[in-house]
Amino acid sequence: MNKLVSFVIPCYRSAETIGKVVAEIDETMKRMHDYTYEIVLVNDSSPDDTFEAIRRLCRKRQDICGINLARNFGQHAALMAGFGYARGDVVVCLDDDGQTPADEVGKLLGKIEEGYDVVYAKYTHKQHSGFRNFGSKINELMTRVMLGKPKELYLSSYFAASRFVIEEILRYKNPYPYVIGLVLRTTKKITNVEVSHREREVGVSGYTLGKLLGLWFNGFTAFSIKPLRIATAMGCIMAFGGFLYGIYTVIKKFTNPAVPVGFSAMMAALVFLGGMIMLMLGLIGEYLGRIYISLNNSPQYVIRECINEDEEWAKKNSRSN
Repeated sequence: MNKLVSFVIPCYRSAETIGKVVAEIDETMKRMHDYTYEIVLVNDSSPDDTFEAIRRLCRKRQDICGINLARNFGQHAALMAGFGYARGDVVVCLDDDGQTPADEVGKLLGKIEEGYDVVYAKYTHKQHSGFRNFGSKINELMTRVMLGKPKELYLSSYFAASRFVIEEILRYKNPYPYVIGLVLRTTKKITNVEVSHREREVGVSGYTLGKLLGLWFNGFTAFSIKPLRIATAMGCIMAFGGFLYGIYTVIKKFTNPAVPVGFSAMMAALVFLGGMIMLMLGLIGEYLGRIYISLNNSPQYVIRECINEDEEWAKKNSRSN
């Protein structure tokens, strides 16, 4: 029996590109006779006609499921919504803009067949802007330091995951999902395969600086307590430094009574310490706020409409309530 592959694609401002991505998936999977496939398209409340484009695709065939979120929840929430409707033995996630090569999905599926749980595409040369490449480097550093990602592992939005991993990811019911963190805490059987990366044909990236910062902050506050431990360590270092400086000041005053009291140094120290205290309190407040929101059962996503859904499967796996 052929394995079923589910392609899950978060969509935002992709009315002009999503049809080409679906066509490329069709053309590629026709040549792969060991697999059947389905496509799950998740519209993350795009302001253009993206869902109308998805609706037209769904009218033509039953193996495409279209999901329309009630508001913009972000890429990772859109992925979680798609996972709830994906029935495949393997789930493949890729971008809606055509930059991730769907025609090289065989490389990812081959590694899954070798026994890996998750396979991330590694780009030989990224065609993103300098801003996006910088953001990717920051994200790589954050996941390595805060989430324990192996240094040699490359993370991207183009990946394949086995059913086992998807089921474990769907067990996460809290708001602020971060798929990378969920993957890293589920399995260590992760690898990379090299694929090409294309230039964007239409539009610009939907990731602004604010969205990237929010994604990074979500990653390390949702799946790591290392920021709190860093805050504790910094507090101890600063307290010890202040104690040493106090001893130095007393000794200096005794050895040279003519030394004037340093108002500027005192103010600089107060401003620095005050800023650090506010930063640490804000970090603690962020953790508490997320706990409060989770206790209020805030949803990961809200689905306004779903086309060609498998109702029993969605009822079993969906986390939209």
